Amino acid sequence: MKLLEVILVKEVVYPILIILIAFLTYIIVKSFTKKIFNVKVRKIDIKKKNTVYSLIVNIEKSFIIIVAFLMILNVYGVDTMALVTSLGVVGIVAGLAVQDTLKDFVSGISIIFENKFCVGDNITIQDFRGDVIELGMKTTKIKSYTGEVLIIPNHLIDKVINHSVDKSLAVVDIGIPYEENLEKVEKVLEKMCQKLTKELENLKGEVQLLGINELGSSSINYRIIADTLPTLNYAVERKIRKEIKLTFDENKINIPYEQVVVHNEK
Repeated sequence: MKLLEVILVKEVVYPILIILIAFLTYIIVKSFTKKIFNVKVRKIDIKKKNTVYSLIVNIEKSFIIIVAFLMILNVYGVDTMALVTSLGVVGIVAGLAVQDTLKDFVSGISIIFENKFCVGDNITIQDFRGDVIELGMKTTKIKSYTGEVLIIPNHLIDKVINHSVDKSLAVVDIGIPYEENLEKVEKVLEKMCQKLTKELENLKGEVQLLGINELGSSSINYRIIADTLPTLNYAVERKIRKEIKLTFDENKINIPYEQVVVHNEK
């Protein structure tokens, strides 16, 4: 009877206790990790913080499960030291086989911590520009405006141009015929810029007339610029061009067109 009780305690109660202790340890470690992130990592974007937090918690959970599993095996008389040693040899072989995967994993962590980019950012990698639609621990997916999707391993991402970090610049050049009154044109453009500054959305500053940018073969070219929210410069440029056409029509200012002079010699 005593032998049965010993077996019952050792092979039934001990494993249950190990599982309960492992579960409580996981809850405590998870809570502690969450507190650290709330206190120490406030400056990181919420999406990045959640990604890193989830990753670390999963690593902690896996480690606790492995330790609890080895302890339970030890209760049943399995030589866990020999098992760990054999797994170590297998792990070395497996590590050599999946070293690129490990590189991708580490590179994914680096991208998040170094704030290179996150999901939703518009970036350029290896001459491919698009929006980041997925940032995984192994690969990153980028979708161009025409629909193509670039899937690139994280460890191959070395140089990145992030167009969503600060602001973009809208640039519009306007050609004016040489015959036009430049003082009139500049007054009209200045007034238009002031109007657009008040009316246009997605600006991060004023719409500015820089002045004459080029003396072309058939026109005097003025340049207008405006700081915009990231990646919205093209939309702002289209609205500025439309307003230029309407303003010029209203003020009877011509837009130059290419002319060909033909000399007829007899």
